[in-house]
Amino acid sequence: MKSYRQELTITAPQRRAYINITPQVQAAIDKSGISEGLCLVNAMHITASVFINDDESGLHRDFETWLEKLAPEHPHSQYHHNGYEDNADAHLKRQIMGREVVVAVTNGRLDFGPWEQIFYGEYDGKRPKRILIKIIGE
Repeated sequence: MKSYRQELTITAPQRRAYINITPQVQAAIDKSGISEGLCLVNAMHITASVFINDDESGLHRDFETWLEKLAPEHPHSQYHHNGYEDNADAHLKRQIMGREVVVAVTNGRLDFGPWEQIFYGEYDGKRPKRILIKIIGE
């Protein structure tokens, strides 16, 4: 069994963003030389997420609306965590959307269902953040 590790660095230009990282993950699989196995992708920051869903802009706007209802950014005073950084809502949004995904690798490709793509969700952006890609297999 082989393993391969790579980090991506993303700097979202705004506070919140949904970025399709599927091409970068597939490129890591290609570079790894692993044709059968598993690929873990996880956000290495507590105010960001990695998840699988459809790459459709209306859905991304729906995520934003839904998450803002569940964990609104304002008023900052509603959260005990806020103080040094007013990002408590970003921690909650990450908890809802998840930290990581694991995808099967078959014949050197991400083994997805229809429309599935891997996304990086940013909830407290404008600074560099890391994503871990770990691939194991043969």
